Amino acid sequence: MFLLRFLNQARLLFFLIILGSLGVVPGVTVAGQDAIDFELVKDYARFSNAAYLGKSRIDEIGQSSDYSLTHYGDIPKLSVAYYLLTNDKDKTQVIAVRGTSNVENTMLDMDLKLVTDAHAGVRLHRGFSLAAERIYREVKPNLKPDYALSTTGHSLGGAVALILAMYLDLDQFDVTRVVTFGQPKVTNIAGAEKFSHLNILRVVTPRDMVPLLPPLDYSDIYKLDIYWHIGQEVILLPDNHYAILEGVASMLRVTDFSKQIPSESNLQHHQMAYYFGRLESKLDAAKEVPFEVDLNLFNLFGNGEQE
Repeated sequence: MFLLRFLNQARLLFFLIILGSLGVVPGVTVAGQDAIDFELVKDYARFSNAAYLGKSRIDEIGQSSDYSLTHYGDIPKLSVAYYLLTNDKDKTQVIAVRGTSNVENTMLDMDLKLVTDAHAGVRLHRGFSLAAERIYREVKPNLKPDYALSTTGHSLGGAVALILAMYLDLDQFDVTRVVTFGQPKVTNIAGAEKFSHLNILRVVTPRDMVPLLPPLDYSDIYKLDIYWHIGQEVILLPDNHYAILEGVASMLRVTDFSKQIPSESNLQHHQMAYYFGRLESKLDAAKEVPFEVDLNLFNLFGNGEQE
């Protein structure tokens, strides 16, 4: 059993290194990116968090940012809620999608298989794409074609927000940015490549397990059908430090949760309150630092010691 696991990890490491060297996968840059505007990231954190607070609080938060609540939707059957804010002065709109209060059960109950999405034209997580399709049908009549659009969300809400951005982009809307927090993976390598032009910022904390889901499936390695993240991954490290990863470097941060039970620390790192705390320390003199990716085959899925 141990030998089989070691061989699988060795194959995966070799596979990822070859893909990166051949330029098959999008976004293999580790550092040296433009500085992150953490004030802007905090604004999107407020929008994402507001989705949990109810319609009246959303309207209040929107008005404080010169936005008005244009549309609110709740889809109980899919455990999804969302809202649309509009700023007529700046000609911008924001779609925010609510996550879930029980991430673990939701991920276990969902069908994790990738299926071809007719609208996006790529393979997507079935549960997330179903929610995105429903929201898109409802929100589209309220969108203004000449306005700049952005999407945001926390947890599963971030996954749906990303797929919404794909739909919007294909339908010729001006998608200026996607900002997600603790977002799980939604597509494969081909899907990540097709939408690599989108301005996507995935904000994570080091021990948040949700961005590492769905886990890698060894059986899909040779078909290039493994789940793959899109965009820059901004890791909120302690104090004013942060790191940026993309592509292969981001995938190598993956932790193998199959051999451990999620702890209170993992759950805490996923909460929006924890994200706000880490963002606050970045508002003044944030400093980008390298993130050490462990290439030890015996701990390929283990993240570094940075917390």
